[in-house]
Amino acid sequence: MDAQSYNAALAELRTVRDKIKKLRAELTKLETDRDQRITRLAAYAKAKAERIAPAAGMSVADIVVLVPQLAPDDLAGPRQIPEPVTSPEANTEATTRHAAVLAMNDAQPQPAAPPPQKPTVPPADATPEPSAPNAPRTLPSLPEGAAGDAWFTHAPNLASTRPNFTQQARSTVFLDTTTGVLVHRHQTHHLDLAGRTAADILTTVFHTVPDGVERIYITAGDPWHRDADRYPYLRDAVTAWLNAPTPGWRTDTGRGRDRMAGHFVHARNPVGRYQSNDGTTHVEIRSVGEWFDLDTNDTPATVRDAFVLLWQALRRHWSDAVLMGSPSQTGRDLWTRTIPQRGQHAEGFPVQSEELRGLLHATAGQGRNELITPPRVPEQLPALVEYDRTFAYAKHTWKSPVGTPRRITAATFASWSEKEQIRALYGCGHWHVRATVPDTWNHVGLLPAPAPGDRAWHYPAAPGTTFTTWAGGPELHTALTNPFQPWKIEILDGILWDDGKPLDDWAKKLKDTWTNLTTQAQIHGDPQQARAAHLASRAVRAILLYGIGSFAQRPRMVTGTTPRTLERDLPPDAEIIAFDDQQITWQRPTGFSRDPNAHPEWAAAIWSGARAALLSQRHRDENTYAGALHTPPGTVIAFRTDALYLTQPQNWPYHHQPGDYLLRGHLTGPLPTPTTEEALLTLRNTGRAAHTTRQEA
Repeated sequence: MDAQSYNAALAELRTVRDKIKKLRAELTKLETDRDQRITRLAAYAKAKAERIAPAAGMSVADIVVLVPQLAPDDLAGPRQIPEPVTSPEANTEATTRHAAVLAMNDAQPQPAAPPPQKPTVPPADATPEPSAPNAPRTLPSLPEGAAGDAWFTHAPNLASTRPNFTQQARSTVFLDTTTGVLVHRHQTHHLDLAGRTAADILTTVFHTVPDGVERIYITAGDPWHRDADRYPYLRDAVTAWLNAPTPGWRTDTGRGRDRMAGHFVHARNPVGRYQSNDGTTHVEIRSVGEWFDLDTNDTPATVRDAFVLLWQALRRHWSDAVLMGSPSQTGRDLWTRTIPQRGQHAEGFPVQSEELRGLLHATAGQGRNELITPPRVPEQLPALVEYDRTFAYAKHTWKSPVGTPRRITAATFASWSEKEQIRALYGCGHWHVRATVPDTWNHVGLLPAPAPGDRAWHYPAAPGTTFTTWAGGPELHTALTNPFQPWKIEILDGILWDDGKPLDDWAKKLKDTWTNLTTQAQIHGDPQQARAAHLASRAVRAILLYGIGSFAQRPRMVTGTTPRTLERDLPPDAEIIAFDDQQITWQRPTGFSRDPNAHPEWAAAIWSGARAALLSQRHRDENTYAGALHTPPGTVIAFRTDALYLTQPQNWPYHHQPGDYLLRGHLTGPLPTPTTEEALLTLRNTGRAAHTTRQEA
């Protein structure tokens, strides 16, 4: 680009800027008009938020925020069922709760301190002050007394059991929608996909493969993004693509043992499920990106080879292994086939009560994602060094919670001996605690705390900060025994399970499969087969990673469509996510399903262990440690699930084992300190490329 082109482009950019300003002003005017109309409608005696919401293109919650008197009766009135109570600082529960205080000197726990003085409690009829818009979320806690004790049971007649059937393999093809290359078995076809709509893909693929296809993996092209520039968000573009007319086909309603029905809307890896109008043919269109990331040189043939290698490697451990549509489905199916047929758990693993599952969903976060910015780190970095824990979650599956949980109140914990307290924190537990950062602390935060926003977490590190949160035993142990200074931890309540190994056999088989494929990728003489083996090894990682995530069982969100002419028939709790002249697309929560494989306690334990290992992990053979707490203060730039970003390289051992810290990238400085995730990822990618170049030199 020369100077003239640059100036011309700047002029065009200013024109776009002015158009955006004009449209924003118009949008603000329209939104103000809409809100005024809603307010006028609310004056009608029989006005209901459920009716106004779809007409306004808003959710019921948005209407209630605008006009509080329209709150449905079941939200405005008192609840008749016990609800999780909030933290001690904001609830009268604090008047009856004691706190067991732990502190460690010389890495040893001290006896529990006396209960702290009870805080002042407002009268029962006092009106609480409204919370600030950006105030941290208040996490739920266990109700006091019998109401909370009733949560400590299993869901009736619901348990994970070994299946007595074999999954049926699906006829699968692999399609690059950019080039039109389709691979079916060992045959390659070249298709003309016209506009790359779902209808185009279904029509062309079934014309090319007349004997039937049940699964179409898209390897490149992302056809659901073809009109992305017409929508403000990718999700909207995906929704429109999935719900566009498909002559001869309709949205699938499920079949046989496969309960999957309807489309799955995801910004990057959606799933379109269709059935023929006569109901005889079922097919799904989905992204191969669920399994692994591809390079531009990866062809549909290479991807197919990767799936073949993956299936062959899994069959060495599971004679009935079948690759299902997603890694999470495959992971859970393979796990059920490791449930013992005799012995202690031959009857299966019972599912926790719905109340405990809801509590774990709200209080057990996943991987740590945190960007540390100035002034906590320098404005300029001497380098950016990336370490990634290899196959990290596989390191933390050797012990998991089993059995009926026990409630450990603060008073119970305080009554225990020091040895019993340490054993409990080493066990499989989930703890409600009040933590205090030491006054002289100058390193990263150690425990997750609720932050402003929906399900957001941050990690307080400012000296003297006190906060209330939930955390697993591995994180609490790290906070109490870290190499700098022990944190003060007050146990407010806890959930403690027996130690068991429900995931150990499953994880060992996946680790062996991963090792086998990784070795093939390193030694295979054919570059395409070596690449396929590498992709297959990444798929094994996805099976374990997303399989663990699927145990968490989040509340289900159902997506549906309703013709504009039937707007009155929208579900009352539906949130409109898109609409056009013909139909309205909505979603609504349906709560927790009766899923026999729902075990959020397992996912929570693994996530806690992985977060703790990012801070400190022992290597027994070398008698050394790795992790953020084994770097100088001020040198940690970011955490991203399994990865650490530092300003200087470390001499940490690496033996190609799960959990080991692998040097992935090294970019020398000086560099501007990233202050956004986008800036961090840009530097990360440059650092990875630079590290690869140095290795190949």
